Amino acid sequence: MQLSIESSNGLSRRNLLRHGLTPIRETLRQTAGQTIGPGVMASLSEYMGNAAARPISDEAIERTKQHLLDTIASMISGIDLPPGRMALKFVESYRGTGSATVAGSGVSCGPLEAAMANAMLAHSDETDDSHAPSQSHPGCGVIPAALAAGEHYAIDGTHLLRAIALGYDVGTRVSMTLGGEDYQTNFHRDTHCICTVFGAGAAAACVAYLNAQQMRWVLDYSAQQASGIAAWQRDTHHVEKALVFGGFAARDALSTALLIHDGATGVDDVFSGADNFFLAFKPDAEPARLIDQLGERYEVTRTNIKKWTVGSPIQAVLDALEVLLRQHPIKPAQVNEVVVRIGSGEAHIVDNRDMPDISLQHMVAVMITDGTVTFHSAHDQTRMQEAGVRELRSRVRLVYDDALQRLYPARVAIVAVTTTDGGTYTQRVDAVRGSAENPMSTEEVVTKARDLMTPILGAEQSGKLIDTVMNVEKVSNVRSLGPMLQRA
Repeated sequence: MQLSIESSNGLSRRNLLRHGLTPIRETLRQTAGQTIGPGVMASLSEYMGNAAARPISDEAIERTKQHLLDTIASMISGIDLPPGRMALKFVESYRGTGSATVAGSGVSCGPLEAAMANAMLAHSDETDDSHAPSQSHPGCGVIPAALAAGEHYAIDGTHLLRAIALGYDVGTRVSMTLGGEDYQTNFHRDTHCICTVFGAGAAAACVAYLNAQQMRWVLDYSAQQASGIAAWQRDTHHVEKALVFGGFAARDALSTALLIHDGATGVDDVFSGADNFFLAFKPDAEPARLIDQLGERYEVTRTNIKKWTVGSPIQAVLDALEVLLRQHPIKPAQVNEVVVRIGSGEAHIVDNRDMPDISLQHMVAVMITDGTVTFHSAHDQTRMQEAGVRELRSRVRLVYDDALQRLYPARVAIVAVTTTDGGTYTQRVDAVRGSAENPMSTEEVVTKARDLMTPILGAEQSGKLIDTVMNVEKVSNVRSLGPMLQRA
């Protein structure tokens, strides 16, 4: 933040030299956020307060249902993964203390515990959705919070959809206002947690029918709860990541909604005035971005659903390989080298990691060996020691490409396979399947969900759950979803 030293604000050069930094700090406290004015907070809180009764576009409805189904499937499929097992162990001690459902299990507990557990389940691996402009995974926090609140307040399906859409709109805009990926890179704060705590707070508050004034306090509490640093990238077991991306945010958001519903109050405008959110997090942010095209551009329609259950930077790579292998059925023994080019800022996330679903070289080797990638093969740790896969993996070279990084948030990949007979086959993907630019069809989303849920719930129950979610606007009480989410 640049500060002009002028006599009109008491910061003459003489005073500065005489009093040091104290006048600067005091002026920052008094003037920070004045560019916002009351308009941004008034517009945002009014929009949030009216969201439960406001219809959303047909496209937003359809996409929200897709993301609801995709996140539920992620929750259920995560039950047997390390973060899921940790979440289940945690809620077991709260079993029978409430009517909120923990997906994929036989546990019912209190709404706070269920929200936290389901959010951890949703991001137990790299299956859930992602929003590139905000550098976040909104669904894993927003939807578990909305579901737990929905069961608590016994809302209908239409109300649930509107609350979820609002959560995506609010959370992603906060992160985008801070700067998305650049903010996380430069300040080491986690954009995923910041997005989901605001988004989940908005969704849970909408479920609770909070009014515009109360929404101001929801934003205030969310600002107090916003936390997370990018150290989660060093967590090799994904447990901390599941908590940071989803678990803590969903739990805190639901506690905010419940407290304010029961009469708690707070600061009326946490985005301006002394010690405000932006002064603490990014003083040169442009707060007007919080309401940019609000009500016109639904962020759920710009959120990606992953075709492949692997880390986001690997999605385009597998898309490219799928095309190459379809056109040229190359076998592992025929591969001389595979050169993969992706954005330099993305490459380090997936470069020879120890976890199979976020190791680019490993997933390329699995794709060429099997001809495809499934949820099981993406999470099979034993295959990382398989001799053939390890040998093929050694022939995969990852190139950190600055030119492709400049295209971000588009995740572009170029894959070139050179064969032992001297042939070279190249494929470039500019729009990942499942992204806003190349969205999956409802049929594809349903197919993915069925594959994820059937091993846990069985074919019949999975089919019933899919049909109910894709027609959730006909559901009179979301508590009816509970039994369908749980395995016997």
